[in-house]
Amino acid sequence: MTTQRKVPELSLLSYVNGSNADKIKFVDNIFAGLKDYGFIILKDHPIEQKKIDRAYELVQVFFELPIETKNKYKQGNGGQRGYTPFKTEHAKNNENPDLKEFWHVGRELLGSSPYKGVYPENVWPSEVGELKKSFLDLYEAMDSTSQILLETIGKGLDLPSSYFNDMINDGNSIIRMIHYPPTKGEDTKNSIRAAAHEDINLITMLVGATESGLQLLERDGTWLDVNSRPGEIVVDTGDMMSRITNNILPSTTHRVINPSSDASARYSMPFFVHPHSQAILKTIPSCAGVGTSQPTITAGDFLNQRLKEIGLYK
Repeated sequence: MTTQRKVPELSLLSYVNGSNADKIKFVDNIFAGLKDYGFIILKDHPIEQKKIDRAYELVQVFFELPIETKNKYKQGNGGQRGYTPFKTEHAKNNENPDLKEFWHVGRELLGSSPYKGVYPENVWPSEVGELKKSFLDLYEAMDSTSQILLETIGKGLDLPSSYFNDMINDGNSIIRMIHYPPTKGEDTKNSIRAAAHEDINLITMLVGATESGLQLLERDGTWLDVNSRPGEIVVDTGDMMSRITNNILPSTTHRVINPSSDASARYSMPFFVHPHSQAILKTIPSCAGVGTSQPTITAGDFLNQRLKEIGLYK
């Protein structure tokens, strides 16, 4: 009898507040989990639940607005900020559109930042006035938590403590607020809520979701449910992390399947952790000699390349 595999659950606060032995254990466990599954689940973390709960409330208010109102906030920037309409994005090498609409919030840069004017500016819906403050607060909390996570991953890769921090300083990270509407009347034979794909970035942090449906692709070709409870954060590694580690920390294929009831909606809020656009994506020394190194590329060029592949940049 085989035991059902399960995505590892870890305590981030055991690293933040724990002893040196606790820190070492966490580093070992997150590295092992991401290496094996490409995913781990954080049972606890420093982000206040009330910030997450309020953000979800406001997300639902926004997506309930009329289509013509939401379309006012479409931006010509490959969907990097503002609103992206329903069935716009598709997975790489899949022409069928995903059954979702979303809104992106990025970093608010100081005027002195070298990336001011390089990244698109945020836009904010006047119809949901509280959304700006709520999401900038959540962004800051997610951003600082991502620094802790990348610090732990860096230790597992024998990197200097500043390695990832330097990469994501003024980084192009985004919160994606996603609405998966009821699937009634949609082509659910060819399209699902999010077709099989890999994330573009270093790591993704998914703070809860109002429904399940997330699955990862195991190496034997089977799909494994990724089930998390309220208050937990699902973390996975993206293409950029896979690239610089020679796939030691793989970018795991995952999807969001359609619900059993075509009348139910789903909301989720992944935080995609990106380096700054001039960060160099090259093989980490501890990963050299394992597999085939990918050509060096800037994070900005890699992002634009991938946005074209998923239909957001024409």
